[in-house]
Amino acid sequence: MFPSSTDAVMDTSDGGQTWGPSLTDRSRPYETTSDGPGYFSPASSHQSFDEGSTSSSHGPFLPRGSSGEFDPSFRLGRMNPSPLASTSDSPSLRGPAGTPKLRRPPGFAGATGGAHPARTPLTDHTATTCSSATAASGASVLVAVVEGRGLARGEIGMASLNLKCPELVLSQFSDTGAYAKVITKIHIMVPLEILMPDTASEKGKGTKLFSLITENFPGVAFTAIQRKYFNERKGLEYIQQLCAPEYGTVLMEVQAKYYCLAAAAALLKYLEFIQNSVYAGKSLKVSFRGSEQTAMIDSTSAANLELVVNNRDHRSGHTLLGVLNHTKTPGGARRLRSNILEPLVDVDTINIRLDTIQELLCDTELFFDLKSAIARFLDIDQLLSVLVQIPKQETAQVAEAKITHIIQLKHTLDLVPRLRMALKNGNTALLKAYSASLEDNRFDMILEQIKTVVNEDTTYLKGSLNLRTQKCYAVRPDINEFLDIARRAYTEIVDDIAGLVSQMMEKYSLPMRTSYSTARGFFIQMKLEGGVLPEGKLPPEFIKVTKHKNNYGFTHADLIKMNERCDEALREIFHMSYVVICQLLSTIHEHIHCLYKLSDAVSMLDMLLSLANACTVSDYVRPEFTDTLAIKQGRHPILEKMVGQQPVSNNSFISEGSNFVIITGPNMSGKSTYLKQVALCQVMAQIGSFVPADYASFRVADQIFTRIGVDDDFETNSSTFMLEMKEISYIIHNVSDRSLIIIDELGRGTSAEEGIGICYSVCEFLLSRKAFTLFATHFLEVCQLESLYPNAENQHMEVQHTRSGDTGGESVVYTYLLNQGCSEERHYGLRAAEMTALPSNIIQEAKMIASKVNQQLLAKHHSDPGEKRERAVYKLATRLLQTARNSRLDCDSLRMYLKGLKKQYEAEMLAAGQPASVEPEEE
Repeated sequence: MFPSSTDAVMDTSDGGQTWGPSLTDRSRPYETTSDGPGYFSPASSHQSFDEGSTSSSHGPFLPRGSSGEFDPSFRLGRMNPSPLASTSDSPSLRGPAGTPKLRRPPGFAGATGGAHPARTPLTDHTATTCSSATAASGASVLVAVVEGRGLARGEIGMASLNLKCPELVLSQFSDTGAYAKVITKIHIMVPLEILMPDTASEKGKGTKLFSLITENFPGVAFTAIQRKYFNERKGLEYIQQLCAPEYGTVLMEVQAKYYCLAAAAALLKYLEFIQNSVYAGKSLKVSFRGSEQTAMIDSTSAANLELVVNNRDHRSGHTLLGVLNHTKTPGGARRLRSNILEPLVDVDTINIRLDTIQELLCDTELFFDLKSAIARFLDIDQLLSVLVQIPKQETAQVAEAKITHIIQLKHTLDLVPRLRMALKNGNTALLKAYSASLEDNRFDMILEQIKTVVNEDTTYLKGSLNLRTQKCYAVRPDINEFLDIARRAYTEIVDDIAGLVSQMMEKYSLPMRTSYSTARGFFIQMKLEGGVLPEGKLPPEFIKVTKHKNNYGFTHADLIKMNERCDEALREIFHMSYVVICQLLSTIHEHIHCLYKLSDAVSMLDMLLSLANACTVSDYVRPEFTDTLAIKQGRHPILEKMVGQQPVSNNSFISEGSNFVIITGPNMSGKSTYLKQVALCQVMAQIGSFVPADYASFRVADQIFTRIGVDDDFETNSSTFMLEMKEISYIIHNVSDRSLIIIDELGRGTSAEEGIGICYSVCEFLLSRKAFTLFATHFLEVCQLESLYPNAENQHMEVQHTRSGDTGGESVVYTYLLNQGCSEERHYGLRAAEMTALPSNIIQEAKMIASKVNQQLLAKHHSDPGEKRERAVYKLATRLLQTARNSRLDCDSLRMYLKGLKKQYEAEMLAAGQPASVEPEEE
């Protein structure tokens, strides 16, 4: 029987009553004999557990005879005071058998135990929701990180698991001394808690990796675990026992990846320990992701480009994610966010996505059929997460949640045939692949088994009363005689409540109706349309009155008693339904892994539909992938959405022959916006999206770096200049030949001479690499690099000057157009100052001093004719090489293009004072 206390039903995680023996013990692949070992103590961050209070635990991934039990001295790190039970000896926190239980702190997502967020919460066994607005909110990822020692230092192993999605993600890679890859990966995960070996923390006097992680993630809980739990052999055993058969090939990938296996061992054991539940055998999706499969965008660059968070208002949708996010499911929203932060680098995969989007745009019937089919899906990942976990204690709350989950599973499987039908009309490789994956007969098999127990018309409905009714009548009649009796009793009580409200309505001639809420149960609601209550108030027998404008809510003593009887009947119903549901789950459990395929298909299709939808809102074009970045009439995707009209568009061209573009121009002329525009279009192209332009070609970037902004950083005690130097140092140490680098204003935090010197030296370093670089600066001296390096090119943001006919005053008109050459503007900073309330005499004196300084310091730079000739030859050679690699022109068009190159070369050589010597062409 269920406990009679309502509190026990609403929240049993504080040690509410439970029912005798476990109802699922009979169906478990491995037997669990206790609630797990001793629990953490907040009294001291390094306090050892009482050895006598621990008990053995054999989860599904620890068969009997395993020596993997937790040592009592498993300890918490200093970073995280625990809000869990005080000690394992506390009688108030023991279950019926005296086993210590976890206590879930109220408001665990935001509660703190000191300066840091609350500890890892228990998995929420309540109903899942499909609100995409909350899909990415709330951290729920646990990450274990371990680094090699000695000669293996710099070799990093990571394992992560989202509590709302049963996928274990393993990574192993070599990192530099700055640990950029580790920090970036952790930033993308948005972790709830980070686990590391105690030898890396204070016990080992703090390694550099430990210091960097705690510095970069000050608000994330940190737990130090004894090094012995980072055991690669145990990790491999756990994966062999937990990995779903569909993903068994991952074992081939990871069996020699010792560090990620070690991280997995500690993470899985810790999860069993802290979650008070275990994953069923052969139930987890396990994947290995190397760092070479996606482009790396560090957290600073992601923030500068406003990929997922707006810098001014974190709730604003004016981000790249906000522009592209038209997803209908939480899984689709998560996938889109992940792809934006980690774009693809494999051109074939990108083109497969682009083919699919193109088909969706061309076939509107397919687009709307898929969109309609996808929109009704719930969060399949979260549903899977609770279905594959076996709670160690069965409480009223767990029972009710399990019934909800089986209803959600039926609702999800009912939608599969419709999605199958929509996909049959697809012609691209990706749609055909997903169509084939959904032909799996296990979907129909599970649904048929569910229908033998669950009513045909049972479905997932929103609204607390609707869902409660669905749960109450979910199990078919005549399966359990006592269940049928309990349901009749419940129906009678609900009828009595309706009768009571009718009597009250007749007695007082007031427009009353029965309402229901989770918090209050059944209560009476009334709306007075301009009417006045007799004697100006409700009769005294109505209690707990609430009022909002003309709406009244109240209850009655008899109604409260009926609610208690109703709750008691419901507890009986849920208990008996749960027994039946558990038997059903034990039969379908071996087939449940097909939902991973469904989850993958739904989230990917949702993301691609979202990207296709973005194309219909704005005029986007399909990008190509070559060895050149060429954008015709490109636009800023976020700005386009903000202003509600097309912003000024610009052309961009970067190739191996001119891979370093220096951009100059006055303040507010649009340099920063243009730089971000190029980077955002690059990200959009690499996630498989169309881009805002008339034509676009990109070279796949393996890393995207930005150096934007001139703010001080008080947290790390860094001045503007020091912050600039840290960011540019990071770029120089990590740049590769296929990187895209955006630098906006370098050297402004120090004197002009030093700033110019640093700009020159950084530019010369980057000029020696093949990375594509856009470098915006106010130091016009840097423009002289064009005459020294053939791969440097000057461009500027054009402005126009107008003179007022009335006052004769001069004003500046910003065109926001990018043109070739160095900016001819001088003293534009003083013009910007004139637009403020600065006194005119100060402005005039500043102009005079600036002119004198210019005359003394800036000599006119004359290009040597020999340099011009070399530059013309270099440009011709790079254009010819580029044409040979990428040209798709027919013979006549190619001949015309080559003639144009020849004329351009001859003109440049003539300007350099020497006629061009080119072999006569052969027709």
